[in-house]
Amino acid sequence: MAVRIEQNESIAIVTMSRPEAFNAFNTEQLRSLRDAVAEVTADREVRAVVLTGEGRRAFASGADIKEMSTMRPSEGLVFGQLGQSVTAAIEASPQPWIAAINGYALGGGCEMALACDIRLASENAVIGQPEVTLGILPGWGATQRLPRLIGAGLASELILTGQRLNADEAQRVGLVNAVYPQDDLLPKAIEMAKAIAANAPLAISASKRAILLSRDVDLTTGLAYEAQTFGLLFDSDDQKAGMTAFLEKRTAEFQGK
Repeated sequence: MAVRIEQNESIAIVTMSRPEAFNAFNTEQLRSLRDAVAEVTADREVRAVVLTGEGRRAFASGADIKEMSTMRPSEGLVFGQLGQSVTAAIEASPQPWIAAINGYALGGGCEMALACDIRLASENAVIGQPEVTLGILPGWGATQRLPRLIGAGLASELILTGQRLNADEAQRVGLVNAVYPQDDLLPKAIEMAKAIAANAPLAISASKRAILLSRDVDLTTGLAYEAQTFGLLFDSDDQKAGMTAFLEKRTAEFQGK
């Protein structure tokens, strides 16, 4: 199985499983991940998702170069669009996604992590966009998402040189939120996912949408959207449950309604 989904209470753990190729993406792997994203997104019981790679050496080492090496332009376009459909689906998912980067996250692997809301890395992580060393450019979103995350200048440096960052360097530039020993990475990612999942699902999804919107609109427009969404949430059962529980000094039980 190219992609495995496991349930841990209200958390889904999506594991990219092609360890013989360092979890590299061929067409089959991409389609499997696309289907997994759709399955998790549609599951109302899932409130947060952890994305990781099989084994201790790679999150995902990028697109399958053997498959790409014989592609014609039209085939490259289709392959690029397939990869973009996966990163776009992760980004558009109502649940927050946490990338647990356990080793190499290169090229398309880095782009999958960039599509997630939060990135955590193991101490052995190596992250980068080496596509220009292969005669192509990043095709699954890095030219657009990486500048928005770490700034245009640094993103240009990483993409144009093909430079790879170790975990500490990635944290220093804001590419990952935290670095952990390998054995602690997945438990820490699950711990964070559970902390997110304990909160009101409608408020979490609305917050994710507002944060994403902030990248593409001016401050006035973003604030107007925030205020409107803030008001709409007062019509939810979760708002009533959360505030009543606070006043009664107990833990709220949210239903996502």
